Amino acid sequence: MTADPQAATKTGYDAETVASLTADATAIMARYPDPRSGLLPMLHLVQSVDGYVSRDGILFCAEMLGITAAEVSAVATFYTQYKRHPNGTYTVGVCTNTLCAVMGGDAIFDELSDHLGVGHDETTDDGAITLERIECNAACDYAPVVMVNWEFFDNQTPETATALADKLRLGDDVVPTRGAASVCSFKQMSRVLAGFPDGRADEGTGAGEPTLVGLKVARERGWTAPEAPAAGGAAEGAAAGQTSPPVGTPGSSAERKPATSSDTETGKDKKPGEDAK
Repeated sequence: MTADPQAATKTGYDAETVASLTADATAIMARYPDPRSGLLPMLHLVQSVDGYVSRDGILFCAEMLGITAAEVSAVATFYTQYKRHPNGTYTVGVCTNTLCAVMGGDAIFDELSDHLGVGHDETTDDGAITLERIECNAACDYAPVVMVNWEFFDNQTPETATALADKLRLGDDVVPTRGAASVCSFKQMSRVLAGFPDGRADEGTGAGEPTLVGLKVARERGWTAPEAPAAGGAAEGAAAGQTSPPVGTPGSSAERKPATSSDTETGKDKKPGEDAK
C-alpha cells in the first residue's frame, strides 16, 4: 500500500521537498517485492534531508508505506545510525571495541571528548562534529581506527585525532586513509546509505598491505581453501553421490542429543537443584 503523495504534506515539509522525497522514496520502494521492506533506506533518505530522523521524516515514511508512525519509530530507535536529534556535519566515531581499545581507542575518545567538550552522541556547539563511541569497524588490522562519516582514518593517536577534528571544524579538506578521496557531509552520506550512489565507491585504496598479509603468506606457502560443497538441495546432492556431514561436524543439521534430564523433561515436577545431583 502506497499513500497518495499529497498526504505527505501533512508532515510539514514544503511542496518542493515533498515532491523530491516522494520521487526518491518511490524509487526505493520499487526495489522490493514488499514496499515496506524499503523502510530502512527510506529512513536514511529522510535523514539526508533533515540531518536526523525527525518527526516529519517518520510521518513521511509511515504515509508512504501505509504503516503507523509507531512502527516507523520502533525501527528508527533500534539502529544507532538513525539519529533522533540533529547530528553534526561530521560524525566522528572512535572505535573502542576490543582491539582498538587495547591499541589506544579509549585514550583517543577521552582526548577528543575533552578537546571538543562533548561526550558520546553529543554535538559541538558549532554543529560541526557529533562524537561517538562505535563498535568494530572490521578494520582491526589498522587499529586504532577513527571514522568520519564512515570513512576510515587508520592508525590514529590522540594527537592525530584531535588535529583531524580541528580541520573538520575549520572546514579544511581531509583525506581518508583508504576509500574515497574526501569526506562528504553526514547528510550526503545518509543519501548514499539510502541507496543513491555518489560515484565515489571505487576511489582510493580498498584493501591495504596489512589486510593482504594473510593472502600473501598463503600464496607463498601454497595454501588453498577447501573446496566448497556443491550447490543444490539434498536431492541433488544425493543424486551426485554426496552424503550429509557426519553428526556433530560443521554443516551437520542433526539435532543435539539429549545430555541431561532437563533436555527431555518439562521440569514442572522436579525439585530445585535436582539436576545438580
